[in-house]
Amino acid sequence: MDLKELTAFRTIIQEGTFAKAAAKLNYAQSTITNQIQRLEKELGIQLFKRGWEAELTDAGRMFASEVDKLIQHWNYAAEQARALQRDEIGTITIGGLESWAGHVLPGVLHRFREQKPQISCHIVIGNTDSLSRAVLQKQLDFAICGEPAELSSFHFEPLYNEKIAFIVPANHPLDKIAGISLEDLLDYPMVAGGQTCLYYLRLTRQLSRFTKAPFLYTVSQISTIPGFVRELDFVGVVLDSTHLPEGVVKIGVDMYDSTIPVGLLQLRKDEYIPASRSLLMDYIRDGVRQ
Repeated sequence: MDLKELTAFRTIIQEGTFAKAAAKLNYAQSTITNQIQRLEKELGIQLFKRGWEAELTDAGRMFASEVDKLIQHWNYAAEQARALQRDEIGTITIGGLESWAGHVLPGVLHRFREQKPQISCHIVIGNTDSLSRAVLQKQLDFAICGEPAELSSFHFEPLYNEKIAFIVPANHPLDKIAGISLEDLLDYPMVAGGQTCLYYLRLTRQLSRFTKAPFLYTVSQISTIPGFVRELDFVGVVLDSTHLPEGVVKIGVDMYDSTIPVGLLQLRKDEYIPASRSLLMDYIRDGVRQ
């Protein structure tokens, strides 16, 4: 069964005869007859009474009542397939760091939607460890995150640098003190991101140089740390882009190598990148630069 056979059948019903249907479709009458014979064979039913050019059988009348829906569905399915081929519909799954997603992504998605309104985006928030594993397992098309320790399977394109920042409640003993060393923080309880966070690993590596160990809490969601700091009077370790509520301030701490590169993470394999995904990544690059 194909669209031409269905169209021929519907046109015969509309025009009343095979001859008029052939003229309307600009076919020879034998072509219309052959199309109907093929359709009957494929369906396994007789559509027209023999001896009557365009009188429907009972089965033909039943089929005629549904033929418009069949043609509509055929056209819809074909258009959807063409749209997929043009890369105009589908879903892109993106991973991102929490701070980046809230700050840059809304503007990027607004711009992307204007160009690709039928492509939806699924956003997964996580840290570099979880996002890189998801990219490796092809659960994400790409991610905006830090640089994984093991890069053999990935292509990492740095976009900007995040900086480790230290925060305290206003009027904390460390507030407004200049030249605070990392060792000075060991006298105060601290709260930082989860143990798989890149900045947590960098922080603990530097803290391991001291004989005294800090009293350290960990929280998997960095955005909640300022709330802990305000209520518990802790020193918080966050990223510089983390939003701070009223009553929480940054302090200047001398820390070696406090920057963390953040960028586009993809699989290294030379695979076809759909135009829509490439466009979204371009918009992300632009959004980071602004």
